[in-house]
Amino acid sequence: MSSAARRASHPALVNGDGEYGREEEDEEDEEGEEGEGDEPEEEPRLKYQRLGGSVPAILSTDAAAAIAVTDRAVLLGTHDGTLHILDFQGNQSKEIKAHTATINDISFEDREYIGSCSDDGTVVISNLFTDEKLKFEYHRPMKAIALDPQYSRSNNRFATGGLAGQVLVLTKKSWVSGYNKKVLREGEGPIHSMKWRTDLLAWANDAGVKVHDMKTDRGIAFIEKPKGIPRPEVLLPHLVWQDDTVLVIGWGTSVKVAAIRTDSSQGLNGMQRSISAASSEKYVDIVGSFQTGYHISGIAPFGDLLVMLAYIPEEDDGDKKISTSVSSRQGTAQRPEIHLVSWKNDVLTTDALPIHGYEHYKAKDYTLAHAPFSGSSNAGGQWAAGDEPLYYIVSPKDIVVAKPRDTEDHIAWLLQHGWHEKALAAVEAGQGRTELLDEVGTRYLDHLIIERKYAEAAQLCPKLLRGSPSAWERWVFHFAHLRQLPVLIPYIPIENPQLSDTAYEVALVALTTNASFHELLLTTIKSWPPTLYSASPVISAIEPQLNSSSMTNSLKEVGRNIVYWMLKDCNLFI
Repeated sequence: MSSAARRASHPALVNGDGEYGREEEDEEDEEGEEGEGDEPEEEPRLKYQRLGGSVPAILSTDAAAAIAVTDRAVLLGTHDGTLHILDFQGNQSKEIKAHTATINDISFEDREYIGSCSDDGTVVISNLFTDEKLKFEYHRPMKAIALDPQYSRSNNRFATGGLAGQVLVLTKKSWVSGYNKKVLREGEGPIHSMKWRTDLLAWANDAGVKVHDMKTDRGIAFIEKPKGIPRPEVLLPHLVWQDDTVLVIGWGTSVKVAAIRTDSSQGLNGMQRSISAASSEKYVDIVGSFQTGYHISGIAPFGDLLVMLAYIPEEDDGDKKISTSVSSRQGTAQRPEIHLVSWKNDVLTTDALPIHGYEHYKAKDYTLAHAPFSGSSNAGGQWAAGDEPLYYIVSPKDIVVAKPRDTEDHIAWLLQHGWHEKALAAVEAGQGRTELLDEVGTRYLDHLIIERKYAEAAQLCPKLLRGSPSAWERWVFHFAHLRQLPVLIPYIPIENPQLSDTAYEVALVALTTNASFHELLLTTIKSWPPTLYSASPVISAIEPQLNSSSMTNSLKEVGRNIVYWMLKDCNLFI
């Protein structure tokens, strides 16, 4: 489904304390919802929760500027130069006074080291567990940093860059103090973004994106900056490694997926090699490329799909057009959106996020980071427990966490949309907790009762209520209240489970109230052991009707038989 054919949904957002936040909808959104419904609603793929813990207090006096997520912690950099170490619930475990101005980028190594760079012209390497800290002065704003993935095992090597336009690689000297500095590239404008994966370092400058093999110290490819987009200071380039050999580039309104190759075979999806290599050992294929109708504020992998953080530009004469400059007006911006798309820009879902203060933000005010994950989605789009990717949507005063919806979310969505049979089938197929069967069963029966499908509800009771005496008794009394017990009585169990004598008495008495039920009453009396109930309440209900002048002869005979069987089963005959 194309992005033009979809309207962004407004998902429920859970606050950090577990409570659902209520966001006021725009008037135009409310108006736009009227008349919709011709197109079936797509099930969401993601669910959202506002990051709580220490985050609201931190952002009440400061503003988020950069974020990185490790398998151990969330690393949040702010405009005042502080690096906050948070757990996954947002609780602060450590605070590092790393810089004196805005932190622009954060990089981490899988063991314990954190690299950060700032507008104050410094790069700082901090230790996650100790007070160890190294500071490097460059006297020009530094915009990007990438630690060698093997930082602690590679002489503490890292790369950095900024407004000076140099890609610097620093390596600790072996025998003496200090670092060796190497200029990997310069003279092509400021460095805006940088990502390091295995032996491959990618960076973006004013000219485009370059990929360098750090093992052989050779350039692999140059991917030109997309044409017709604003300068990088307005719309930053975004780089993310999907895996060890696939680099995804989002810049302005352009997305390119670059695969690193080691031979001359065709690229993924049958696309031919499109960029000549500077190295005979490796080269790059552009295996996916498309244009968006929005500004890209972040990009991340989602299995074999992409998560896009979309900034919607202002509409011009009813059509969304990409402007080459940023509007100076404040308070008119739209909600940022999360788009889940394929490499061909097929849109699966679109969610508009109620970010605090979104009306005042620009595309560069947002950041998207994702937690490392090793799992891949199965055919149903679900991840195994513990393998789910997490996505952090960051704005100056708010952080929202997105993650894939699980099977229980799927079942809840089916129930919400009235697809009770599908929800029941999903639970019976083993999806979700066993306890869900009780919840789904209750919701299904409630739905049928509301629809006055009493016979259908009664028929499903043995399947849905199973061996729960309390559940059975609750529904016996509910059917009695609705005066619909005759349709349920054929399904009421007499063992496994056995109910209270009151439940059986209520059922039998209900059959005495109308002559049309007397045949069923007689059949039931014959099939139910007399030990299940007390005969007195039933006899008391029948006797007035047997003496009634309005009873026909046939119904009187039925009544006499009822009394006969009850007296016989209760041993009242001598």
